[in-house]
Amino acid sequence: MLPYFDPEYENFSQRINPPRVCIDNSTCSDCTLVKVDSMNKNGILLEVVQVLSDLDLAISKAYITSDGGWFMDVFHVVDKQGQKVTDEKTIKHIEKALGPDSNLLGGAKGGSSPVRSVGMHSIGDHTAIELKGPDRTGLLSEVFAVLAELGCNVLAAEVWTHRARVACVVYVNDVASGQAVGDPCRLSRIEHRLRLVLRGHAGGDDGDGDDGPAHANFFSSGGAGSNTHVDRRLHQLMHADVDADDDDGLDSRAIVSGEAGNAAAAEERPVVTVEHCEEKDYSVVNVKCRDRSKLLFDIVCTLTDMHYVVSHASVSSDGIYGIQELYIRRKDGRTLQKDEAGRVIKCLEAAISRRVSEGFTLELCGRDRVGLLSDVTRVLREHGLTVTRADVTTVGGQAINVFYVRDASGEPVDMKTIEGLRVQVGHTVMLNVKKVPSSPSSSSAAAAAAANGKSPGQPASGALSRTSFFSFGNLFAKLRA
Repeated sequence: MLPYFDPEYENFSQRINPPRVCIDNSTCSDCTLVKVDSMNKNGILLEVVQVLSDLDLAISKAYITSDGGWFMDVFHVVDKQGQKVTDEKTIKHIEKALGPDSNLLGGAKGGSSPVRSVGMHSIGDHTAIELKGPDRTGLLSEVFAVLAELGCNVLAAEVWTHRARVACVVYVNDVASGQAVGDPCRLSRIEHRLRLVLRGHAGGDDGDGDDGPAHANFFSSGGAGSNTHVDRRLHQLMHADVDADDDDGLDSRAIVSGEAGNAAAAEERPVVTVEHCEEKDYSVVNVKCRDRSKLLFDIVCTLTDMHYVVSHASVSSDGIYGIQELYIRRKDGRTLQKDEAGRVIKCLEAAISRRVSEGFTLELCGRDRVGLLSDVTRVLREHGLTVTRADVTTVGGQAINVFYVRDASGEPVDMKTIEGLRVQVGHTVMLNVKKVPSSPSSSSAAAAAAANGKSPGQPASGALSRTSFFSFGNLFAKLRA
């Protein structure tokens, strides 16, 4: 007779040692301490950082220890205004998401990175469309125009571009019914049209093979990516492009006009090194780059999806720069091989650069309607502007959109162009234009902080972060409220 095995035994230690979170506003005068203690499990660090990032909390310092069976982290955070976290709803959300009643020790929420580049799945009353392919001026306008023509209303979208590639996640519903698009014939038509747009109407391979410069996949699957965080999914969609990129020079942000611009881009490029710690048998990843919102999330997300485990880490800010030291191992407990170090450096540099934008941010707020995004992006295309990133959402019938734009030729955006945009779209939506700071000087950072109503003493980590009206991570909570 086989010995009896209690199926609940595996979860016993979790029940007697549930996750604990402490929100401390008394220890430090200028920030809130978020302390998390829990049993250790694979991916727990990413889940904790993801919760803080979704609340748009800036992490100025962090001390991370997750070696062995226990996980202990301390995060120094401030809100978007650079102040302590005192909002009761925010505090309760953190406690619920990371405390004893959370799913922190449950099954993995993210799932592994799907092989295919584009997917479609339904979430409640919304259909999520994932796209990836070669970027070009006006591509976003064509995508939104096709969706409007096919009777799809865009409720939300997030778009990233990097090194002439684009990845986006678009949430739509049916204009007539307000429900998710579920008809297979209609999904097939959407698939066909979006494939044509992504290939630039120039034909080409249509299979599910490699992700060449002019190739994009599209597929329908009920479960593909449905449990994956949006920002993490975008990293996954663009991750395969890192292998195909053999450019040893500056990334796409360096393609600007003039020697001064190239020098500035070179100065902004992240510095990533990988060393071996003989004493503790770790691989040590050191990162120094321009500090910004969600920097730690992007780094931890990339390492997690590359199947590395962060055992210890320290994060700090040195002026406008963020400095991170991460002690990592492979999932099997081994340190990185020599040929792995170069790939880690390349992938981290790409992950850090994807969220950095230059040029202007256009913040638009107005009553939502079918075709609004198609019209707005068409105007941007007609003025010769390229959208490098976009955050789009709809809350309570109001469209709240943020576009990061620059001149398609790499020249600085002319103010006459900005005024032309105001004339064409300002009569239908509220338009706010902001210059994204590119100079690392403290004076310009202070000026930007003052222009945004922030105190001069606030950390400049948000200078290159997105300026938005919403937290994309809480989108569905808002829509379902």
